[in-house]
Amino acid sequence: MYKTYCRAYQKTFKFASRFLTWRTPKLLEGENSLLKLPQLVREKGLRRILVVTDQGIAALGLIDPLLEGLEKQQIDHIVYDRTVPNPTIDNIEEAYGLYKIHGCEGIIAFGGGSPMDCAKGVAARIARPDLQLPQMKGTLKVRKEIPPFFAIPTTAGTGSEATVAAVVSNSKTHEKYAINDPVLIPHYAVLDPLLTVKLPPHITSTTGMDALTHAVEAYIGKSTTEETRSYSLKAVELIFNNLYTAYTDGENLEARKNMQEAAYLAGMAFTRAYVGNVHAIAHTLGGFYGVPHGLANAVILPYVLDFYGETIYKSLSELAEAAGVGKKGQSVEQKAKQFIEAVKQLNKDMNIPNKIEGIINRDIPVMVERALQEANPLYPVPKILNKDEMFYLYQIIQP
Repeated sequence: MYKTYCRAYQKTFKFASRFLTWRTPKLLEGENSLLKLPQLVREKGLRRILVVTDQGIAALGLIDPLLEGLEKQQIDHIVYDRTVPNPTIDNIEEAYGLYKIHGCEGIIAFGGGSPMDCAKGVAARIARPDLQLPQMKGTLKVRKEIPPFFAIPTTAGTGSEATVAAVVSNSKTHEKYAINDPVLIPHYAVLDPLLTVKLPPHITSTTGMDALTHAVEAYIGKSTTEETRSYSLKAVELIFNNLYTAYTDGENLEARKNMQEAAYLAGMAFTRAYVGNVHAIAHTLGGFYGVPHGLANAVILPYVLDFYGETIYKSLSELAEAAGVGKKGQSVEQKAKQFIEAVKQLNKDMNIPNKIEGIINRDIPVMVERALQEANPLYPVPKILNKDEMFYLYQIIQP
């Protein structure tokens, strides 16, 4: 009965989604496209803007050209650089306080997934000052327009520049949850490959596998559309053709550019078709132990795909063809299994471990509950898991 309820919920939500407003960010693309943003901000009539980033980005100096450009355009800017990995409620409230105190009129998110999530959390609070962040947990709880929002990703992974989600961590309860609402889709996104050339190899690899997980989970789910499938297929093709090159040759701008496109397309796919059990598990590992999201997804993905079995063979065989790993004459099942092996090999080639260290067994029951609450009834997963099945997955991802 519960599975029937979940499927009915998902079908209803998919139907209702047709009537929602899905904003497509306007893109500034290519080398040095970052330098075009200050003039755009000025043209939008904004005089004071909050820039959300983290200390690592600030220390690298990646943000300096943006700040210099804002100064030349006589735009006051307030920088919040205290975002932590897996941004917390406290992070978001602190940045929100700066926005209000300084009378800001828009937000620039500059960095990887953490600054993006923090900035989106701020945007949600601005839109709904009457609600606290935990009250916006889930879907369609914001429903009021956010201020002008400019997203500048410095990794090629989260796709947050195209998505509805802000992922928030509660540092007291170790809960990590998403606020999902189409109003959180940024108005503008800057895809400048020069911003990713200084990424360490392990960040390139894990964020790239994050993008792959987005594309795969969106494709194998039951709420896909012709449009989201095309986004996922193209993203998978780009990732398999470019991620290892970007990992081994960080200065390769063509590979960096293609990975940014892949992350964006995967974001466009999953923000409409949703993710699945891989993400539900990964979010608990981030909440409890601070496991980087891309790393968690990379490790978990092949285990979950194996577990789904024949329910996703057809979809995986199509992804295998897009990835260039399916051989002519192979059966659907053979191609599907070949795709899973290709994911495992890509992880291995980039020195990504095949297990998650540090999971404490006494935490697993709570993580199982939270993963199931996140996944059901919203995520249109190929197979709706029960407690025993979810518990099994936590067991097999451990050393």
